[in-house]
Amino acid sequence: MAPSRKLRLFLDSNVLTGGIVSPWGLDKAVLSLCAAKICRLVLAEAVREEVEENLLLHSTVLSPAQAETLIESYRRLIELTRPEVVAYPDANAVRTNRSIIRHEADVPVLLSAMAAKPDWLLTHNTKHFTPAVAQRTGLRIATPVEFFETLSSLLQ
Repeated sequence: MAPSRKLRLFLDSNVLTGGIVSPWGLDKAVLSLCAAKICRLVLAEAVREEVEENLLLHSTVLSPAQAETLIESYRRLIELTRPEVVAYPDANAVRTNRSIIRHEADVPVLLSAMAAKPDWLLTHNTKHFTPAVAQRTGLRIATPVEFFETLSSLLQ
């Protein structure tokens, strides 16, 4: 029997950050699938930068020991998942594709996802990553809940 191809999951910063800082939940479950090498984490440089900024901000409200544990958890996640890294899109591409999504800060993330062509783009930002954006880009965009509901329906 031929080995099956791993699902490639492009995670928006809110899913990645949520999975790192939450003790449990679907964001953490997505990261667990990637750490177990059941799925492949696709990590855009644009997302990585935002996650690291978020973790630094989050760590300021923690004790030094908790902050160290948080940063170590992130480091360990990257080590375990060995993500497929997507370079930051060039400034000209970001500028010329400004109309592709409503929120300007999401343009580099969306262009990175389009370049990577993942099986899924997972985000909680349904206000900006809309069905219309999915249709325009050809990306399968979902929340972690929708992703797991789809997986569950395939097993029934």
